[in-house]
Amino acid sequence: MKVFGIAGYSGSGKTTLIEKLIPEIRSRGLVVSVIKHAHHGFDLDRPGKDSWRHREAGAQEVLMLSSGRWVLMHELRETPEPTLDQQLAILSPCDLVLIEGFKAAPVPKVEVYRPANGKPPLWTDNPHVVAVATDAATDTPLPALDVNDPVAVTDFILDYPMEDFQP
Repeated sequence: MKVFGIAGYSGSGKTTLIEKLIPEIRSRGLVVSVIKHAHHGFDLDRPGKDSWRHREAGAQEVLMLSSGRWVLMHELRETPEPTLDQQLAILSPCDLVLIEGFKAAPVPKVEVYRPANGKPPLWTDNPHVVAVATDAATDTPLPALDVNDPVAVTDFILDYPMEDFQP
């Protein structure tokens, strides 16, 4: 599977871009998965539900399933956050994994950059940023993509030479 990143500061539109890329990639017959890094705690569960109660009781993992989906929740409980490679090794086989966040990860990435956010660009100091998706004229030596054109961004990602991830 190939791995490609979407990076940028909070509020830049990373999630919105990925949301537009996924159906475009799927329309080309490819299977796509996503790994999103959250800097703050999060919970997919609700207090009082059986799975929440199991985790609160101390279970390391709770696997929930139905006829439509399954989810595995793993509590780190004082253990280090898994590396990106460890996370990729857990995923089912697919054609492409988009990773959101992971600014420092050594994988090619498109930076979602909006000058109106008032944040400096990542591409100036990050050698893994290989293109910039933006909504404004940007002075960059990298390919500049229209952040509102998911077809063009998908074309760039799929045409970019990437090595297969080997777990």
